[in-house]
Amino acid sequence: MTSTLLEKAPTGAVSNPDYARRWWILAILGLAQLMIVLDATVVNIALPTAQTDLAFSDNARQWIVTAYALSFGSLLLIGGRIADVFGRKWTLVVGIAGFALASAVGGAAANFGMLVTARAVQGVFAALLAPAVLSLLTTTFTEPKERAKAFGIFGAIAGSGASVGLLLGGFLTEYASWRWTLYVNLILCAVALIGSVTLLHHTKTTDRPKLDIPGTVLVSGGLFALVFGFSHAETAGWASGVTIAMLVIAAVLLIGFVGWQTRTAHPLLPLRILRDRDRAGAYTAMFLSSVGMFAVFLFLTYYLQASLHYSAVMTGVAFLPMTGALVVVAGVVSAVLVTRVGGRILIPTGLALSAVAMYLLTTIGLDTAYQAHVMPALLLMGVGLGLVFAPSFSLATVNVDAHDSGVASATVNTVQQVGGSIGTALLNTIASTAAATYVASHLSQPAALLRANAAVHSYITAFWWAAGVFAVAAVLTAVLLRSGVAQTSAANESVHAL
Repeated sequence: MTSTLLEKAPTGAVSNPDYARRWWILAILGLAQLMIVLDATVVNIALPTAQTDLAFSDNARQWIVTAYALSFGSLLLIGGRIADVFGRKWTLVVGIAGFALASAVGGAAANFGMLVTARAVQGVFAALLAPAVLSLLTTTFTEPKERAKAFGIFGAIAGSGASVGLLLGGFLTEYASWRWTLYVNLILCAVALIGSVTLLHHTKTTDRPKLDIPGTVLVSGGLFALVFGFSHAETAGWASGVTIAMLVIAAVLLIGFVGWQTRTAHPLLPLRILRDRDRAGAYTAMFLSSVGMFAVFLFLTYYLQASLHYSAVMTGVAFLPMTGALVVVAGVVSAVLVTRVGGRILIPTGLALSAVAMYLLTTIGLDTAYQAHVMPALLLMGVGLGLVFAPSFSLATVNVDAHDSGVASATVNTVQQVGGSIGTALLNTIASTAAATYVASHLSQPAALLRANAAVHSYITAFWWAAGVFAVAAVLTAVLLRSGVAQTSAANESVHAL
């Protein structure tokens, strides 16, 4: 009887110790991912209130956001390798516990220094969390249809987390306190921590290569300099000596990192991971979609609040159509289509739809009706990103050897985080230049109207550039990705299940 059951059971049920609890594990991993993505935006709406409470300057304000991005983006690859070497379960547990502690310190911050330090430490532990979460998802779901469904749900969470953060940040700031934008993580962490400890198995790692310390220093320093350089450009401009110096340093260190990875016996990022066309296409899609997506969150938030005079809560509510569309597409439609159509059709189509959505946003004005102009663009953007995220997360990790799954997962998060940071800085600088140019050429307008029109013109300019980024991404991924549905090799499935 037992042998008969085993013969009929799916492969994963026999060889995967987490198989029976896989959907509960998905819920815990989804919660951890939501926490990571949410924290990139939940604090944004609370910044004005926090600034008044802690009395820090406008120039200092951006570092509350940037400190998180810097430490998170620059340490992700080593976080992924730590998960591979020391085990994904306990890397996840340590990441959740540390994230909770940093959130508690940030919520109790008595001054700017305490808050910005807590945000930086949050980023450090998020760099442990993110790759552990995605690699656990990869090793838990090995059956193709279930894997597609799981990655669809995960993609929905990853894509909608930023807009959920805006909504939650607005509610907490308006009805509780800005400090609760950080304290809320304690609740999420408690659930995720209990679930991780009780549901996940610790898999002993028999192959423990040495950690690539020189590679870690090179890539962490390079990514830090890159994100810092683009962030510095937001306030000081591209001609600033510091901006130029940091970008040059970033280029030197990252080129040195690639060279080192070809020579060392235990590379931090094995270049074989990047040579696969589907993975390269997935990484390209995640990077460029993050560059363009931040135009929606950053400039549309400004537009809704400054031009249409929405409250913080209403601004968050305004993003719900996009969130809803993204969740439906990534969680339901993409889960069905991924196993039938393949990424080469889904991902470029999603990027092209996102480009059209950004084009629609270029039609806004001072008296634009949200229902007629903004909501259709957000719905289309949600559909487009839903088609991009689910297959991209799956293709980025499919058929990766088990001992590389952590670093492959970290690479997805790295390109997403760096893309978002670059997009924010690049598009913000372009928008600022467009506003200044508009003011200089329309001095005959009344001062108040001139400022309002210049702001809208800057948003429209940013949306045009974002549309171009999405369009280029659609072409590149159509070229890079293979035709057909990616097949998981039998050998790889068994390795992943161990």
